[in-house]
Amino acid sequence: TQSTWGLNLTVIFVVPTAIMSRCFALSHLVLLQTARRRSNFAWYSSQRCFSSTSNKVHTNADEAVADIRSGATVLVGGFGLCGIPEHGIAALLKSGVKDLTVVSNNCGVDDFGLGVLLKTRQIKRMISSYVGENAEFERQYLSGELEVELTPQGTLAERIRAGGAGIPAFFTPTAAGTLIQEGGFPIKYNPDHSVNIESEPRETRTFNGREYIMEHAITGDFALIKAYKADTRGNLVFRNTARNFNPDMATAAKITIAEVEEIVEPGQLRPDEIHLPGIYVHRLLKGNSYQKRIERLTLDNGQSIGMAGEKGDAAIRRQRIVRRAAKEFKDGMYVNLGIGMPTLASNFVPAGMKIELQSENGLLGMGPYPKPGMQDPDLINAGKETVTTIPGSSLFSSSQSFAMIRGGHVDLTILGALQVSEFGDLANWIIPGKMVKGMGGAMDLVSSGSRVVVTMEHTAKGNAHKILSDCKLPLTGKRVVDRIITDLAVFDVDKKRGLTLIEIASGTSMEEVKANTGCSFHVSSNLSEF
Repeated sequence: TQSTWGLNLTVIFVVPTAIMSRCFALSHLVLLQTARRRSNFAWYSSQRCFSSTSNKVHTNADEAVADIRSGATVLVGGFGLCGIPEHGIAALLKSGVKDLTVVSNNCGVDDFGLGVLLKTRQIKRMISSYVGENAEFERQYLSGELEVELTPQGTLAERIRAGGAGIPAFFTPTAAGTLIQEGGFPIKYNPDHSVNIESEPRETRTFNGREYIMEHAITGDFALIKAYKADTRGNLVFRNTARNFNPDMATAAKITIAEVEEIVEPGQLRPDEIHLPGIYVHRLLKGNSYQKRIERLTLDNGQSIGMAGEKGDAAIRRQRIVRRAAKEFKDGMYVNLGIGMPTLASNFVPAGMKIELQSENGLLGMGPYPKPGMQDPDLINAGKETVTTIPGSSLFSSSQSFAMIRGGHVDLTILGALQVSEFGDLANWIIPGKMVKGMGGAMDLVSSGSRVVVTMEHTAKGNAHKILSDCKLPLTGKRVVDRIITDLAVFDVDKKRGLTLIEIASGTSMEEVKANTGCSFHVSSNLSEF
């Protein structure tokens, strides 16, 4: 060896034979024990050990996923069709592996994204927050062909983040008092629609007078994720809202396969622009091309957004609700708007007022819909509509998005409902046996402690009551709603006293409100019209 003074030294140790023999025996025993331990691990775990020194770049997706076996648990990034690993999914389709447990926020659409693996019956169980508009996903679940573990979106993100951080479980207020806590939710149906597998009840604990439920972390054998750019060491950069679940998925898998649009040499990415360190990435591949389908192309054509083409009483009712909802905004608020009518309220923000719109897929400071030709498939809102950013916008992962929601940093949530009780219980995510859209981020939003306002038409089809003494559908949240805005009335909700009518729609009688409301209510002494 060379000493610190630059001299070449050779050091000879003289070891007695007896000690040497014992050393050889000990080393042989250690090697045998190590071999036994390694044999108990999954075969892919040993491959992962050397990912920090081996070449991470693979020539194609088929090669990168070649060792994903039937029965594996695969974490898949993306939100809707934004930021999905198109090539990795296509390679799994080609490989024919089956009985997969797939963890992903949703399952693509019928003919794209993870939806193609559903069609070929390669997925045994989905762990998701949202079924959405994937008709085949809903059909397979309701017919008993597919196991589905529905999980609130923020809880899903945190379970994955916890798995990657070595945290086995955590407590959250999300879903306390709902079917998620109680257990018994159907994970799999029998062909005769009886329940084959049902969810387990959650352990509960009270902190500072509030009920929390325990959720277990999620880890996977493999993760398939999509990033915008990487260096050959696996450091990743994401683009716009295509980040979403991708970084969280990468941290929680034994082997993470990242596909990107560009690979550069180390040093070409500045350390402070790297979103995900290469320690989490084991295999890299460059996609030759990406379809980047847009699920809901929404453009600003210079018309009244969302109202164009609507005529008659329905349009009048919707616009009345939306305009009244906009009066809930206060200058400087951070606001989350649900899909549909709540989103439209942002078009009626009073002049001179500044609010920040938060979208749970990883965007704060959401701008208007893009002009024709300016749409970006990597920039969508939680409704999967194309949007823009504004000066001061910021982008982040799904787990960070729900940390700011769960932490109470969002001031106001406006969302729709199927039913609301007189004490503020909310149901808006499922009609058992008929419609399964999933809870998405709604359970997280309404349990965050922020102000919750519901916008909805006063009655359902056939004039069925939607405001009730007790919700008949599974709850999204228990005693969480602060105000109800309908086309007929505005109610304040007291969690102990019940409803108080504070505003009535112009041209609407008190008798009409009473007839269309399925519970009793108080009337404010300062009742006004809107």
